[in-house]
Amino acid sequence: MHIHEWPAHERPREKLLARGAAALSDAELLAIFLGSGLRGEDAVATARRLLAEHGPLRRLLDAGPAALAGLRGLGPARACSLTAALELGTRHLAADLARGEALTDPARAGAYFARRLRGLPHEVFAVLFLDTRHRVIAFEELFRGTIDGAEVHAREVVKRALAHNAAALMLGHNHPSGSSEPSAADRAVTLRLKSALALVDVRVLDHFVVGDGPPVSLATRGWV
Repeated sequence: MHIHEWPAHERPREKLLARGAAALSDAELLAIFLGSGLRGEDAVATARRLLAEHGPLRRLLDAGPAALAGLRGLGPARACSLTAALELGTRHLAADLARGEALTDPARAGAYFARRLRGLPHEVFAVLFLDTRHRVIAFEELFRGTIDGAEVHAREVVKRALAHNAAALMLGHNHPSGSSEPSAADRAVTLRLKSALALVDVRVLDHFVVGDGPPVSLATRGWV
């Protein structure tokens, strides 16, 4: 049965218009993007097959344009469109952080770190620099490492903070293993950076660890 023959309230586009995007399943959202399915399949069936074979959703979307282009049901054109859509989402989130409003909600900052760092095959340590009113100045990836660690140099973090004339900052790094639980080393480097930055009157507000689930805030745990 073609999607147009489904009851109106079950069609992905009609459901989105009536109830919002959050009401749709991963397959339904992907089906709207696909527009049509492979021969003999509707778009939802093709989307479900893609998720069953290459999912879950985050794994599929983190595959990268070259890998997406080789998947049956996507191809180069759809892979490029999907990658562009994901980048638009990242830039929208970045624009939200750069509107000149004080960054007071840890969840917003955590979501931004997650979007930038999740899915990377190696560990990356990044910093979000803030002014005296905790408005965003810049986001920089400062250190790259291996699958299980990145060496962090306090001197370089202090140097970049001074270059941006930052009054405060937030730290973040990913765990390629998928675990977002902070390690003893994560806690130690947080305290080391906090001490070094305090010497130049720059506050460390939080440190986020990004894994498969929601990012973990060390400040929420009382470790900053």
